[in-house]
Amino acid sequence: MILYRHSFVLLLVLALCFTCCTSMEEIPSTSPIVQSSRPQDKSDVNFSEVAINERKVIYSAALTLTVKDPDSAVVQLTALAQQYNGYVNQSNRERVIIRVKSEFLEPAMEQVAAMGKVEARNVSGMDVTEEFLDFQIRLDNAKKARERYLELLAKAENVGSALLVEKELERLNGTIDRLTGKINRLNHLEAFSTLTVTLKEKTKPGLLGYIGIGLYHSVKWLFVRN
Repeated sequence: MILYRHSFVLLLVLALCFTCCTSMEEIPSTSPIVQSSRPQDKSDVNFSEVAINERKVIYSAALTLTVKDPDSAVVQLTALAQQYNGYVNQSNRERVIIRVKSEFLEPAMEQVAAMGKVEARNVSGMDVTEEFLDFQIRLDNAKKARERYLELLAKAENVGSALLVEKELERLNGTIDRLTGKINRLNHLEAFSTLTVTLKEKTKPGLLGYIGIGLYHSVKWLFVRN
């Protein structure tokens, strides 16, 4: 019995050491693209979701548009998002943010540009391949650590040992949930490009402005006639 207890304690210590190493890998990088925090040994990592040579790029675009009626433009942009299998992320009279399937970003921008006068236009892409793979590696390590703790929990012979293992399992489950959420978010942002449209209402001329426009067209007509 004493030998069994010593064996369990030894297994628990080894598991704690493994978990500490895993925890060090879970510290998030301050850079949007992780380059130096990936472990060197990737021999047992599953890369089935992303090929080594495949890049994951998140595209976004922004247009500033002058339109006659911003309210009408909002309605059109909402319909546009649905047309390209997307959705509205934010909407008001001055700015509309929609997400469309990435393969439809270019035709969607062309339709938006046709709604008014384009004052500014910008398209950018952010490569998140390294960050995505880093999250996958951390997730894989956390799942392996959880399996080891589940084995220890099955061998625990007293309440104290079981509580200690369950505490680590709870922490690992939280880590797994967070990493899974981050991976899912990157997948979503890659699949749905963000299109931000800033709307400006076309300035309407006052009474004097309309008179000036009338005189301009009258003079122009006289010159053309002559």
